[in-house]
Order: sequence, then structure tokens, then C-alpha cells
Amino acid sequence: MSSTVELTKENFDQMVTDNEFVLIDFWAAWCGPCRQFAPVYEKAAGENPDLVFGKVDTEAQPELASAFGIQSIPTLMIVRDQVAVFAQPGALPEAALTDVIGQARKLDMDDVRKQIAEQQAQQGQAPEAGA
Repeated sequence: MSSTVELTKENFDQMVTDNEFVLIDFWAAWCGPCRQFAPVYEKAAGENPDLVFGKVDTEAQPELASAFGIQSIPTLMIVRDQVAVFAQPGALPEAALTDVIGQARKLDMDDVRKQIAEQQAQQGQAPEAGA
């Protein structure tokens, strides 16, 4: 029994909305590094039963891959409280994956949302030309 969930365009939004902490592995069957990363990801899923570990097959779900601008696979993304807090291409070694999960668990999401709001406000207040 796999401890990961296959994510599709039909269930993706609900999984991210209904779960506080979702890890997403963007992969494809033809991708060698993806196949090497799969057992590391499965092991982490087994060791973190309180988190949702999803997999997006980029061949079967090209719309999802495109929506997230996935250029290289495997790409690992972590979504907390519907905010993408981590995204990195490449097959992570087990120790690195464990570290990333630990760091994402420690994030203060109120602080993260505040930083995002500040960045958005700064982008919206660009100096006007000729001012």
C-alpha cells in the first residue's frame, strides 16, 4: 500500500485546501532521477503519516505541471496553508528531504503570509515614471 496520493487536476485543489501540509512530487515514468527519488519520497511519507504526500505525473497531468511552471523533473513542492513555501527541482537525498520537511514544519505561517502581503504591496507601489 502506497502512502502517497496521486494528484490530478480533479482532486488537486481539494487536497491542498483540505490539508494543512502537502508535499508534491512532480515526476514522469520515463525520468530516471524521478524513479531514483520515488523510494526516498515513499519512505519519507511512511515516516510522516501526519502529512499528505502527493505525486503529480506530469505526462498524465500536463495542466498541473504547466500551472506551476514545472520546467524540470523531479520537482518537489511543499504547500502549507495553501501557500507554496518550497519548490526545488532535482532528486533530493534522504537527509536533505528530511531537513526540508523539518524546516517547513517550523515555519510560522502567519509570518510567511505577512511577508507575502508586504512583497505584494511593494510591487503594487512602484514609483511612477516622471515623478
